[in-house]
Amino acid sequence: MSSADRWLLPDGMDEVLPPQARQIENLRRKLLDLFHSWGYELVLPPKVEFLESLLVGAGHDLGLQTFKVTDQLSGRMMGVSADVTPQVARMDAHSMRSEGTARFCYSTEIVRTQLDNLLGSRSPIQIGAELFGQNGVDSDLEILCLMLDSLLLAGAKNLCLDLGHVSIYRALLTASDLPEDAERKLFSILQQKRLDELDDFLAPWQDQAAVKLIKALSTLNGGPEVLDVAEQVLVGAPAAVHTALAELKQLVSALAEQYPSLNIYLDLSELRGFHYHTGLVFAAYVPSLGQALAKGGRYDEIGKVFGRARPATGFSTDLKMLAGLQQASPVKALIAAPAAMLQDKAGRAVLQDLRSKGERVILQAAGACLPATCRQQIIRKADQWVITDQLSV
Repeated sequence: MSSADRWLLPDGMDEVLPPQARQIENLRRKLLDLFHSWGYELVLPPKVEFLESLLVGAGHDLGLQTFKVTDQLSGRMMGVSADVTPQVARMDAHSMRSEGTARFCYSTEIVRTQLDNLLGSRSPIQIGAELFGQNGVDSDLEILCLMLDSLLLAGAKNLCLDLGHVSIYRALLTASDLPEDAERKLFSILQQKRLDELDDFLAPWQDQAAVKLIKALSTLNGGPEVLDVAEQVLVGAPAAVHTALAELKQLVSALAEQYPSLNIYLDLSELRGFHYHTGLVFAAYVPSLGQALAKGGRYDEIGKVFGRARPATGFSTDLKMLAGLQQASPVKALIAAPAAMLQDKAGRAVLQDLRSKGERVILQAAGACLPATCRQQIIRKADQWVITDQLSV
């Protein structure tokens, strides 16, 4: 690399400069305070863990996203965290072992080997909340409401919530007699929405009742009215399917009442996180952004590998992306103070008083130039330190 290129950063790795860094930090504090007010306890997971615990139960995709390094102390393979949720699940199952319901929140920078999409970052600041030990609609609704309140606090407008339920597809797939390789191909078709291939691909099994319902599932997307249609179309489906539909109906009703302006979209063939999630899956979008603003769902089985499988649900978002929704905050002008004030007892008292009131006071060495953002200056006048708008160079 030439000396002229030494400043370049790897693709997808970004630095945050003033004043955006301050804006992100302010938003982080507000969101963590919101989580705290809902009873969620802050945890700080390590940046690096042994691969055995970092990736266990998290699915193949996370393994591809994880930077791997060798621990110089033990010789074992370690991974740099690419998703905080499995780490929090380990904390709940092994480190905390809380009885009953446990609520955790976090905010930390993660690193990924690949971009999720063209607009994404490989070094997002992941912030989110996880709820353990509680199953059913009540806990799913709690996480959804906390996510929506967080996005609204961050300034999101015209929110659209995309809801799905992976147990619907899982129940229909279990009821079918598709070979394993066909299951993998079908999953790829549905996940990538290549629905024009579906009829031809499923033709050899078209007489199976479950396969017919899987084909119908691909058309069940749209507004809340889709759930009424689904009840009729999937009338012969396993009981787990109707349980999932009833849960979605209850959630949609509660969300529509609490967030009247929320656009709710249902996609019953949504398979995002299929190998990771076990029930409800969701993602939030805004028109101005070409990717999900926040996403999450239920993942009841992840703690099993740590010896304690517990119901679990949660959501996460990228703090950098959230902060980008906000208008740039005005930066308070600086007050320049002579460095000699530090050597004067009265001067130090003046500095402390100004800073305690939220003023930004910088110390100016003799002969130093004033910053461009400086609007006032402290001078010595009649044995007192006074603030003046008349700046002297």
